[in-house]
Amino acid sequence: MSKILIIEDDNKIRSILKEILEEKNHEVDDAADGVEGLKKLEQGMFDLCLCDIKMPKMDGMEVLEKSKDAEIGTNFIMISAHGTIDVAVEAVKKGAFDFLQKPFDLGRLEITLRNALDKSILQRETKTLKKKISKKNEMVGESEAISQVKEMIEKVAPTDARVLVTGPNGSGKELVARWIHESSKRANGPLVEVNCAAIPSELIESELFGHEKGSFTSAIKQRLGKFELAEGGTLFLDEIGDMSLSAQAKVLRALQENKITRVGGDKEIPVHVRIVAATNKDLRKEIEENKFREDLYHRLSVIVIKVPSLNDRKEDIPLLTEKFLEDIAEEYGAKKKSIAPKALEALKNYNWTGNIRELRNVIERLVIMSAGDITEEDVKKYL
Repeated sequence: MSKILIIEDDNKIRSILKEILEEKNHEVDDAADGVEGLKKLEQGMFDLCLCDIKMPKMDGMEVLEKSKDAEIGTNFIMISAHGTIDVAVEAVKKGAFDFLQKPFDLGRLEITLRNALDKSILQRETKTLKKKISKKNEMVGESEAISQVKEMIEKVAPTDARVLVTGPNGSGKELVARWIHESSKRANGPLVEVNCAAIPSELIESELFGHEKGSFTSAIKQRLGKFELAEGGTLFLDEIGDMSLSAQAKVLRALQENKITRVGGDKEIPVHVRIVAATNKDLRKEIEENKFREDLYHRLSVIVIKVPSLNDRKEDIPLLTEKFLEDIAEEYGAKKKSIAPKALEALKNYNWTGNIRELRNVIERLVIMSAGDITEEDVKKYL
């Protein structure tokens, strides 16, 4: 059942609309003018608002504008007896879902309502999903080491500066990259990830820059590369230290000129992406050994964020454990298990060579294997 608000100064029309909508099993509230309507929109959660344009005190266009300014997520269908194409266009430009002219065509009204409510449901589901993703990607911890990382992300994210994220495997470098993207002005654009270590050296250039049809034996059609797919967003080059020197040269050129050329092509394609790179290697040592280009390093490392190992932030283990217990319970659709204080101490005393990834795996193992809540004996047995 959807919740709909009718803002209409004509008592008869308001009454008829309310009756029609309630017959369709919608929950309906109403307001006799724009001021009352806006107040109800601010106080309640509505899936849809049917709003007249010509009203006393505050007209419908102003209600629409004020609700959009206040980021009220309700979709609007504007209605008027004096409708023209110009009025309809203006309403849609200001954020209305659609415009209906009085007297109503009931068939058109029903279709428009259904479409608007479908959009509201989709928006609500998307919002819920984003919250879940954001919660899943939350950077947990209050230690000084992780607080410094959070502070750096807060400063650098709003800029377009390139960032190099360093740290051991499993420490959360990908999470840092996601936080930078989601906190940036490019958040509505794509975040495209490339694991440079997982792609064979002979395919990395095609993966990054795309290729033209017929450029090599298996190139049966044109393919866009990750640079083009990340247009307007962020390109995350994970394990950049494993990239071949030839691919490094092309990445350097792309960063210098903001242009790429597909494999087998000669057309220069402009690209506008933000680069976040990550590595578990000491790139300065790689440079000394001629395994990494120094000029590319300087291009990538405008800002360097060093992610600490779990052993360097053991005071965060209780918070991380609680987070993983919640996540795992939600994934399994089961009641969240508790963990005894001595069990937590045992986790804190362990040498976490696999870092946060290892801790998460251990917590999942303990949830599965322990008979009830997690005890110190469970940790000793299954760690």
